[in-house]
Amino acid sequence: MTATASMLEIRDLTVQYNRGRRKPPLTALRDACLTVAPGESVALVGESGSGKSTLGNAILGLVPVTSGTITFEGEDITHASSGRRRALTREIQAVFQDPYGSLNPVRAIGRTLAEPLLAHRRLSRAEMAAHVAAALERVGLSAETAGMYPGQFSGGQRQRIAIARALMLSPRLIVCDEPLSALDLSVQAQVLNLLKAVQRDLGVSYLFITHNLSVIPHIAHRVVVLYRGRVVETGPADQVCTHPSHPYTQALISAAPTPDPAEQRARQRTRKPAAAITIVPVSGCVFAPRCPHSAAVCTQGEPTVFATGGGGSVACGRYPELTRRLTVQLGDR
Repeated sequence: MTATASMLEIRDLTVQYNRGRRKPPLTALRDACLTVAPGESVALVGESGSGKSTLGNAILGLVPVTSGTITFEGEDITHASSGRRRALTREIQAVFQDPYGSLNPVRAIGRTLAEPLLAHRRLSRAEMAAHVAAALERVGLSAETAGMYPGQFSGGQRQRIAIARALMLSPRLIVCDEPLSALDLSVQAQVLNLLKAVQRDLGVSYLFITHNLSVIPHIAHRVVVLYRGRVVETGPADQVCTHPSHPYTQALISAAPTPDPAEQRARQRTRKPAAAITIVPVSGCVFAPRCPHSAAVCTQGEPTVFATGGGGSVACGRYPELTRRLTVQLGDR
């Protein structure tokens, strides 16, 4: 998919958390940039603590932004008022990680699904019941389940209910924050297929936050890789997953399990593992202390951003050199 116009545009986004008067603020995001086009899925990947959920929460208005801009449909919503944020829920919705904690256990799911309609639309009881029934059927549940409670459903069914709730107002963008991590593998596949079918039928866009690289080819058009709050690589999903450019992305992919033992051994031979976590450097590339290819240039100012083809980019000062070295190695085989 080729993105021609952005629905969501994030520019130089920085988010800091205060840690008390005697400690400096924690920078969870620093100068992050990404775009999401209509009908597009963008995967935001990285290990725990990389800033993925912070970025998603900033879009949803759940954390204050220190600097930078968030633009949705041409409107700057970075510091939108509470009233404007309420109105934006018609266009921007979320599906969270925990299908057990995201639903009120003492409220029937029909009432939970009707809640967005009560807040934004004036409908009769019959019209509201019809909307709830249609939403449940869209996610593979019968209309009769509207009177049941969350405790009567499995984890996969609860996540389907969460998706149905997110679709009640026909949003343009859904922030999916680790929606598969609490589910079994077989259920993950079912939920992925559901999300793809919803996108195909409704044209909704996804910002899909995940640490599981194996699901990216099945859901995402493009990938944005975060490390300690910094965007280190972007590009088409197939390109990033098969030919990663940044050493951190390479380490993520080589660490991901694969059912093919030969492929797993090949990954380990060709890609050096990242070193243990150390203190974040004051200047230079944030990945330099762990990078197997780190050199003096990596600690001298911010890394240069290079184009990688297909509209992708990589923030690595040694990228041209490492690419030439790999090309020579492949040519000698």
